[in-house]
Amino acid sequence: MRRTPLGRSSTAVTRLSLGAAALGNLFTPVSDEDAAAAVEAAWACGVRSFDTAPHYGLGLSERRLGAALRGRPRHEYTVATKVGRLLEPVAGPAGDDLANGFAVPATHRRVWDFSADGVRRSLEASLERLGLDRVDIVHLHDPDEHFAEAIERAYPELERLRAEGVVGAIGVGMNQAAMLTRFVRESDIDAVLLAGRYTLLDQGAAAELLPEAAARGVSVIVGGVFNSGLLADPRPGATFDYAAAAPELVERALAMQAVCERHGVPLRAAAVRFALAPAAVAGALIGARSAEEVTDAARLLDLPVPEQLWHDLRAEGLLTDHLEEPCG
Repeated sequence: MRRTPLGRSSTAVTRLSLGAAALGNLFTPVSDEDAAAAVEAAWACGVRSFDTAPHYGLGLSERRLGAALRGRPRHEYTVATKVGRLLEPVAGPAGDDLANGFAVPATHRRVWDFSADGVRRSLEASLERLGLDRVDIVHLHDPDEHFAEAIERAYPELERLRAEGVVGAIGVGMNQAAMLTRFVRESDIDAVLLAGRYTLLDQGAAAELLPEAAARGVSVIVGGVFNSGLLADPRPGATFDYAAAAPELVERALAMQAVCERHGVPLRAAAVRFALAPAAVAGALIGARSAEEVTDAARLLDLPVPEQLWHDLRAEGLLTDHLEEPCG
């Protein structure tokens, strides 16, 4: 699978990365066997980029990903993790972590920390869980309410870690485009991980973030290309950004699906290819909890998507006409 360097770094990602949030029991449990099989399937499909975080299952995602990659040639794959939340043990049983989205015992609590010491402590713990001595990409994770500390304290520490060779590339991962644009303008990051803001249903990143990233040589990794479900299976009751989708969004997604069906293309394939189109985009991050889901995601990259499909979406008012033309 094609690889693209992130920014000016020597770290490259494959066109498709496996997002390992589901391997941390996102919403529902995943067995150790299914988690390992998902990573195995990704590897078999040519995926060599993997994304995790301490937040995902209170470290479970990192432990499972590290175990699944153990024994594979280290130079062949890249691992991204994140800093900004420290995991602190809690005394005694405390129920589950479903309030934070993960079906795991609440053995730890998350503590926001974008200090230099917090970055070091977080990364050291991640390396232990992953069983690695370095991480290829480290993202500042969801610094929405912590911009000043993240850019003034956490980011310089990541620069020091990059100079030490512990970190290959520096990024920021968020569900919004506006603050990512500030990081692109005000720091020397290599990449941004943008979740859900450049999709068939939400092109919020097109106005500033994507052109700014392209102009400054910062790579974009797009996540949430299905907007948490609506673009994968449009129907009443489907989710958009992890909440029930509004009726007008469901109607729009169903209209897009109808156009895609006329061309014999799954809506999922159009969603992935659309997100990959801008010049600044280095790859897409797809979450999966089984080997079947991984194989399906990889297959979408190879399906032919006729140019007429994009013209028809625009003709029916389902896409704006100023966006970059996706490749067939």
